[in-house]
Amino acid sequence: MLLTGRHRLMLRSLSLASSPPAPNTRLQEIASNQPGGGVAKVVLKKGKTQLFSRGGSPMVYSGAVDRIIGRPPPKSGDVVLVADGTQKPIGWGFYNSVSMFCVRLMQLEDEASRDPSCVLNVEKLLETRIFAAAQLRNTLGLPSPKTNAYRLINSEGDRLSGLIVDVYGDLAVIASSAAWVEKYQQQIKSCICRINGIKRISWRPSVEILKEEGLDFSDSTNLDLVTSPKRVRVKVMENGISYMISMDGQKTGFYADQRENRQFISTISEGCRVLDICCYTGGFALNAACSGALEVIGVDTSSPALEIAKENIALNGLDSRRISFLRQDATEFMKDAISKHEKWDIVILDPPKLAPRKKVLKSASGMYRNLNSLAMQLTEKGGLLMTCSCSGAMTQSGQLLDVLLGAASMAGKKITIVREAGAACDHPIDPSYPEGEYLSNILLRVT
Repeated sequence: MLLTGRHRLMLRSLSLASSPPAPNTRLQEIASNQPGGGVAKVVLKKGKTQLFSRGGSPMVYSGAVDRIIGRPPPKSGDVVLVADGTQKPIGWGFYNSVSMFCVRLMQLEDEASRDPSCVLNVEKLLETRIFAAAQLRNTLGLPSPKTNAYRLINSEGDRLSGLIVDVYGDLAVIASSAAWVEKYQQQIKSCICRINGIKRISWRPSVEILKEEGLDFSDSTNLDLVTSPKRVRVKVMENGISYMISMDGQKTGFYADQRENRQFISTISEGCRVLDICCYTGGFALNAACSGALEVIGVDTSSPALEIAKENIALNGLDSRRISFLRQDATEFMKDAISKHEKWDIVILDPPKLAPRKKVLKSASGMYRNLNSLAMQLTEKGGLLMTCSCSGAMTQSGQLLDVLLGAASMAGKKITIVREAGAACDHPIDPSYPEGEYLSNILLRVT
């Protein structure tokens, strides 16, 4: 029997009428059952969905947002759905009304289908992610009898954007840089306290970053800087070397990201003269001295850091005639040493963050070039220079090698790359958020 066009249209209509309606997504289904009539939606602009779905960036920038649906509108730190132009949810995360990061995505739709227990459930999500982070560190051998200072949570790398946790012995130092982290402070502390070996917590909000997140710290009572007494000092061990750490120091008190690079220095320092520029509390210098370096000098401008560095000499039973620390500006020290024709077999240059933002990258490049040129002139012919940059803007720009070539030209030297490294393995990076990569560590042979 031949079907006319009219018959075909009727059959198609009957088929559509009998078909069940398209099911809600798992996210939408759970969201609709939330108390208060659902969760606010952040609707993306046309063509922006692919930037964030299926392995895309975990950070939804405000410029990608078309509109926000919800009454009352969400507040900073609130849980929201992120939806495409048809209002179909693609994930959920934490909202911020003033930050350039409008939403920090926590879970996407396909993950919600696989693990619905964490959907829109902050406490369950925190528990799951924090314990997964601890399990990863255990797999990496951390902590161990020789190392009890390590990073437990590395922000986006552990899928908890805005949260960093460093562990020093039985003390966990929590660095907060997102509004949602401040909002869920008690829940985070509760999870961290359940990690084996942690008995104390220090809460350190990154005040300047949190101001950009819209938080007001003008009232000092809002600053829960440390839950344990101020001026805390902790003795830790890294690769068998003892360190005293002050909670009044930089970052969370220690630079655990350089652990593997410090250990590498210990494998090449025996019988060498070593210079550690911008030494802080002496990490590289101590590794060199403990592994049999003939002479080690550390230079830094921070008196408190150098006081601890000198304590670390005694803590490790080292001969103060073989290792010493000087308080002096790095540039002035190197220029003076060059004028005296001094040279070292191994030079380490680990300056502070010179390019905190992309807009200062050009001027910072000049500073990195000048510092490295001086350091190369202090390196024996055929000797080694370990040069570092902790500026994310520099590392991500890919310009550091060009800067080093410029420094070599200024110094009249030839350089060869021997080793390239980044942060230690307990600082994982989310490949969909390469902005999390910040540390460059390059070992050069200088001739």
